Amino acid sequence: MGFLHISPAEPKAATGLVAEVYRRQAADVGLTRMPALMALSSVPALLAATWSMLRESLMAGPLSRTEREIVALGVSTANRCPYCVGAHTLFLHATGDHDLAETLLAGGRPDEPRQAALFAWATGETRDAPHEPELLGTALVFHFINRMVTALHTPDVLPGGLQKTRLVRRAAGRTLARPARRLLPPGESLRLLENPPTPAPGQTHAASAWARSSPAWADGSPVGAAYAALTGAAGQGGALLAHPERVAEAVVRWDGGHPPMGGSWLADALDGLPPAEVAPTRLALLAALAPYRITEGDVAAWPHTDESLVRLLAFGAVTAVRHAERSFSPAAAS
Repeated sequence: MGFLHISPAEPKAATGLVAEVYRRQAADVGLTRMPALMALSSVPALLAATWSMLRESLMAGPLSRTEREIVALGVSTANRCPYCVGAHTLFLHATGDHDLAETLLAGGRPDEPRQAALFAWATGETRDAPHEPELLGTALVFHFINRMVTALHTPDVLPGGLQKTRLVRRAAGRTLARPARRLLPPGESLRLLENPPTPAPGQTHAASAWARSSPAWADGSPVGAAYAALTGAAGQGGALLAHPERVAEAVVRWDGGHPPMGGSWLADALDGLPPAEVAPTRLALLAALAPYRITEGDVAAWPHTDESLVRLLAFGAVTAVRHAERSFSPAAAS
């Protein structure tokens, strides 16, 4: 259970906004450490926005938690994120759907038609998107989290890979059952969001200002405000590149599958860049399309801090998120 390339803030050492996000995450999830969030702690505004998007999509409101976990697990499976597959198998156990959790982990499909349709959409087998903002938001936030976790954390959820044992998975799910089955009030996490867009006359609250940037598919829900904050915070990493459009252009050409093992797709995207720009642009491209192929050498080739590395990877990740959004949002495609 270790981090790659970074040394994030541990809960006991965290201060300011990072400490507050950790505190709220512990209260809502029942875990004092969530490595998927800790990996972002060097960029507090990004951490807060990711937590807000995760909470409002996956955990808040009355929509079935089982359905949301099916989407989270489906997206994580499609993105080849073993950490997130392991974690959300445990959370599906926490909902009490033990057989379903094991079926999906083994490569099977749900028997119940709506659940089967959700999983097929989440894995990219169909384009039949649901209409609920929470389900759409869950898919998008996991497209982001999968990429960041794959790049910055080892695959194991539990020490020694204990999540690979069915008995342990079921027992771990039981420890998470109470918070996983609680109904959380929507919108509470929006108070954590920083640097909102300029409010309209008469608007002073950060959450209401973010809501003005909410996408149409969110239908005015807190999920939309959280998504606007996440894409805004993650998109700022593009300033680290002289030619961020190279990443966007490669993602637009992407068919949604896994790039071939050969490096021709990377070579084409990097062709003609100044030498100093090759390494960071390569990292952002890999974060977008194949984060599981990021190596120690890729990271070492670009002088960075924890903060700049997280910002750069987040830019690549959110570029892929916006691409995923276009598949169910005509407005996002324009």
